[in-house]
Amino acid sequence: MQAVPFGPTNTKAPNIIAGMMRIADKTDEQIRTLYTTAREAGIDFFDHADLYGFKHPGGGPHLCERRFSEALGLSGAEREQITLQTKTTIVDEEWHYDSSYKHIVSSVEDSLRALGTDYIDVLLLHRPDALVEPEEVARAFDDLESAGKVRRFGVSNHTPRQVDLLKTAVRQPLVANQVQLSVTHSTIVAQGLASNMVEEADSLTRDGGGIVDYCRINRITIQAWSPFQKGFQDGVFLGSEEYPELNAALDKLAAKYGVTPIAIATAWITRHPAGMQVVLGTTTPQRVADAAAGSDIPLTRAEWYGLIQAAGHRVP
Repeated sequence: MQAVPFGPTNTKAPNIIAGMMRIADKTDEQIRTLYTTAREAGIDFFDHADLYGFKHPGGGPHLCERRFSEALGLSGAEREQITLQTKTTIVDEEWHYDSSYKHIVSSVEDSLRALGTDYIDVLLLHRPDALVEPEEVARAFDDLESAGKVRRFGVSNHTPRQVDLLKTAVRQPLVANQVQLSVTHSTIVAQGLASNMVEEADSLTRDGGGIVDYCRINRITIQAWSPFQKGFQDGVFLGSEEYPELNAALDKLAAKYGVTPIAIATAWITRHPAGMQVVLGTTTPQRVADAAAGSDIPLTRAEWYGLIQAAGHRVP
């Protein structure tokens, strides 16, 4: 398992993360198997959010965090061996976003109880809040850090300017920005490839300044969620009849490197010099192991560009 620099801190983290968004309906044994498979593959970083599990019958906020804790019952020593990341700002009742001091602090308190831990390694602001007051966020971060309840902070789905706005008040380094990215949902990477070609969609910059370049300049680690999804909620591209050229290319490279296509789809992201982390959302242990095999695959430049072209992007 390859390790990448984690934000501007002098630490490293695995370039594959295990996402816990879909464990609400899993048994204790299934969760333990998923966790063990991840650890055996070299993954010691687990991603949560206060929202995960809210749609589950009889569930609600923090359900997946609670199921993770109940199923694993980690000892203090084992807890120290892993990184727990969670997120806040999305409120499911009368759906809205809330980055107020009160909400951030109360959400963290609830996450600590649900996860059965004294501290959260990384806290992300899940979605940008149009009503954000950076001073409120800064006060929450300061109090949580000084109390030892959160060690590091970051964001998710934020544009460069939204990050800059937070940084007018927040003093802690923002270590990560979790954004959607796959070889088919790759505008943040593809934009600019067709620079100066006015009729090409990828000649435009859509996220307020180029989020990938911004994160590289500011040493913010990009975490790629939905790494195998066609689009926002369109299903996976692996084996999809909509992407015959891409799947043929994935199959060819999988045969070359002796892995499965999901490993090549993972390697397309980890190959990027930004040092990205891939957030796996699957709850199938074998898929976790297969995807993790992509961590160490050094795709060539020609292979990397071939995949993004096969996914439908123009490389002039």
